Amino acid sequence: MNQHASRAAQLSADLLEIEDAYLWDATAALRTSVELERRAAELGDDLLLHRARLCQVNMLMRNGDLAGAARRIWQIHHWAVDHDATPLRARTHLVWANIHRFLGDAAQCLEHSVLAVELLDEQATAHMQIWHRAKLADSLGLSGSMADARLRYAQAEELSREFAQPHLLVGMLNNYAYTEYLYGDYERAQQVAGKLRAVAAEYGFELDPAALDTIGAIEIENGRYAEAEQTLLNGIERHRDGRHEDADALAEYLLTLARAQRGLGATDRAQASLDASRALCVERELNDVLVRVHQEQAELHAVRGEFAEAYAAHKVFFSAYHSLHSAQREAQARTRQAMFETAEARQEAERFREQARRDPLTGLRNRRYVDEQLPSLVDSDPGLTLALVDLDHFKQINDQLSHDVGDQVLIQVAKLLETELAAVAPDGFAARLGGEEFLLALPGTGTPSAVAALEEIRRAVASYPWDVLADGLTVTVSIGVASRREAAGLTQAELLSAADRNLYTAKRAGRDRVVTGTARAGRIRPYRDSASAA
Repeated sequence: MNQHASRAAQLSADLLEIEDAYLWDATAALRTSVELERRAAELGDDLLLHRARLCQVNMLMRNGDLAGAARRIWQIHHWAVDHDATPLRARTHLVWANIHRFLGDAAQCLEHSVLAVELLDEQATAHMQIWHRAKLADSLGLSGSMADARLRYAQAEELSREFAQPHLLVGMLNNYAYTEYLYGDYERAQQVAGKLRAVAAEYGFELDPAALDTIGAIEIENGRYAEAEQTLLNGIERHRDGRHEDADALAEYLLTLARAQRGLGATDRAQASLDASRALCVERELNDVLVRVHQEQAELHAVRGEFAEAYAAHKVFFSAYHSLHSAQREAQARTRQAMFETAEARQEAERFREQARRDPLTGLRNRRYVDEQLPSLVDSDPGLTLALVDLDHFKQINDQLSHDVGDQVLIQVAKLLETELAAVAPDGFAARLGGEEFLLALPGTGTPSAVAALEEIRRAVASYPWDVLADGLTVTVSIGVASRREAAGLTQAELLSAADRNLYTAKRAGRDRVVTGTARAGRIRPYRDSASAA
């Protein structure tokens, strides 16, 4: 082997250490991959060069620079496609999946995860064969397809044993347990956590603090508070022994410990743990953890019967929660803009335009979409029926339960509206106009059939088992309807005003009802930006 080939082989091996690592010090790995890129450029080896660049993208993403990662990944993907570099394409799609996961885009995360597995070939390493399938399972779980996720986790487990990769087996089981926890199947999550402990013991591994935090959180949800406290204390002790790099994670572990101690009724210990977590959050500007610290503080006050203090802490939590989400949305917007600015990203312009016409909370069409589409629909369809739907007593839900419960109610109502509408008016659409008010457009429908369909929608909302969100919760809607068949020649503004007037009538008549009729009134109430009725 000549010197050039020997240097290339060594560089490839050095890259593989980063590519096939299970855990990284992302900052150190980024520095190393920059140096490896320099060596690849000296060799004039484009494949090694792009492998080094993908390592940098992965570490940028893991350090939180999603925009920087998004700007650079397109070029790597384009080169890999042009040069039929299949393993590099597979690795690129896996990194891409993680970028979309951090952006909260479960659909795109799943799409790239599928491609990362489909592109596996005989050149794929054992690590890729296992980990790409494990990450596909994570993505399936994120999208709610747990049955499929469990099959992929089983495949990853089998391959981990076949290829003698116990570290990946432990890592995969940790992800599996956490995915079941997020899905809400706490009993199954406990079973997987038990297997995780057993496998670690089988191979003589000491579970890292992150895995113990996962196990502790699962034990809490199963009411095993004493076990959870001990698990978390062990994890914190291992973290503090200095062998684990992620110093910021200690605040998270202390927060989980406080939850376990609250469950035990050990409120003094819980407060001490929570105070320690809060101090770390303030010192290190860990705003995402700090929001949950405020929430836990409210819970702890409530357990001690300190209801005024609990209310005050909840207000702090609510303010911090919305500030954090605003910051996250701004960061996501910057990343999306970075993706959009590349030549390839511009090909996705239509998808971004579609997202701009969707309500971010419910996924329904938004007012922008309505303003663009409704005028032509009104002009072209003499059988058009419009309905304004408003949640009854929604302010009480927010005030008495929480804005989080209120958001969940809005999301579920939106699902019911969209599902029920699709059954009776496939060409129609549901839109969220703002607050708790929605618009339903039913093209080509006569008034009797439209009202019958809307009655079904009203009943579907009223009969939904709302107490799964909060004990004693009931939700109803009032619906105001206007149809062009009842009064030809109505303008869009008049049609909407008639529906709005009927909605107001439904509210005054006792709510939880559908009211129709489009006769012109001497004085028409203007179309509102959001519901004003209670």
